[in-house]
Amino acid sequence: MLSVGETAPEFSLQNHTGETVSLSDSEGYTVVYFYPRADTPGCTTEATGFRDLFETFQNRGITVYGISDDPLEDLAAFAEKHDLPFDLLSDPDGSVGRAYESYGEKNMFGRTFDGVFRNTYIIDSAGTVVRTFEGVSPEEHAEEILAALEELEA
Repeated sequence: MLSVGETAPEFSLQNHTGETVSLSDSEGYTVVYFYPRADTPGCTTEATGFRDLFETFQNRGITVYGISDDPLEDLAAFAEKHDLPFDLLSDPDGSVGRAYESYGEKNMFGRTFDGVFRNTYIIDSAGTVVRTFEGVSPEEHAEEILAALEELEA
């Protein structure tokens, strides 16, 4: 996990519509959340939480990016199915996830494989990590992020 005070690694990834999106495109605070797999129960809960509060994020000038190693087609279907209004970014080789210490070896059902860790970062307008959330629970995570942003803005 990156630490508070570190410079957030720059990235340029394709979003679910095929456009290239970069961290430096954001102004103000940016929420970068990593999730393991599009359209699975936990990831859907997390994404729809951000969707349901998206207007609040947007009204405060906060950018939200969801990053996974899913292919663009899966992200497009996920965004359409759940009406997700923020950018879902494809990191197919896990390079951005690795830079954010959010991708690596996982064990599930006796299998070892590389995958995405459910971590979230809040990054300020200068590109500095100001809050970290490791191994988050998808339920009410968007509310948790808004509360942290309120503290930061206070």
